[in-house]
Amino acid sequence: MKKRPVAWIAAVAVVAAAAAGLRLSAIEQAMPDPAPGLAKATFAGGCFWSMEHVFDELPGVVSVTVGYTGGSASNPSYEQVELGITGHAESVQVVYDPKTIAYTTLLDAYWHNIDPTDGGGQFCDHGPQYRPVIFYSDDLQKQIAGASKKALEDSHRFKRILTQIVPASTFWRAEAYHQHYYKTNAFQYRMYRVACGRDPRLADLWGKHH
Repeated sequence: MKKRPVAWIAAVAVVAAAAAGLRLSAIEQAMPDPAPGLAKATFAGGCFWSMEHVFDELPGVVSVTVGYTGGSASNPSYEQVELGITGHAESVQVVYDPKTIAYTTLLDAYWHNIDPTDGGGQFCDHGPQYRPVIFYSDDLQKQIAGASKKALEDSHRFKRILTQIVPASTFWRAEAYHQHYYKTNAFQYRMYRVACGRDPRLADLWGKHH
């Protein structure tokens, strides 16, 4: 995480987790399809730590997993993705009950927690691994995501919307110490989020009660 302003926090977390044997090996990580009756939605919006809790808090969401998608390499490691050499973006995969929560609700939460005007990264994190992307799983998600982006463009709230909408590809589950990092390492995460300036920027973009 050398590109983040609180790099020492991330580095300590990575080393400590690895020393404790928490890092998953690269033999395993492709996520299975959700159980019958459930659906999945995949989003990239910068640091995946910061996107996870956005969806965790929504009724009808069954699980949120952080990982890597949109690239060409198999079983990418965090270190490889951080270097920007695999083409993957830090992402979250949301498994949800469509009878309880609509895909449009997930999209609304997504838009209001990213900077759609920056296609080269998000907030303090820069590079293709932090690009904002909506990964659609089927034609219906593609249609709904496209309509939501057009509605935002038509609102003229922003001069440009650089968030991509692309087909979903293999989603690789990130190492164990990244899962729900905002809970398991709450202090370190909060320091990172403050240093990154994410919340003030979101307030500028969407208002204080985004």
